[in-house]
Amino acid sequence: MPIQHTVVFRLSHAPGSPEEAAFLTDARAALTSIPGVEDFRVNRQVSPKSDLAHQFSMVFADDAAYQAYNDHPTHVAFVAERWVPEVASFQEYDFVEA
Repeated sequence: MPIQHTVVFRLSHAPGSPEEAAFLTDARAALTSIPGVEDFRVNRQVSPKSDLAHQFSMVFADDAAYQAYNDHPTHVAFVAERWVPEVASFQEYDFVEA
């Protein structure tokens, strides 16, 4: 069963800054290079109801593909080297069709 993996987050960088742009660009390049990542999207929050400004969304064919992504060295390195130092707050959501 396909899994839609989403994470909404706020960066420690100022909105519109070169650092924000670099993070989003680098994330797209790194995460889409991992086998099994499908339909990768970067979205920007437009509602004032949340301070979480961005969303990454991607689809995995099944749980095995999702677990392989989580364990992939590129994902592990991105989380350690970019996500942890640059993301101020986040929520993660994983969905399957109801």
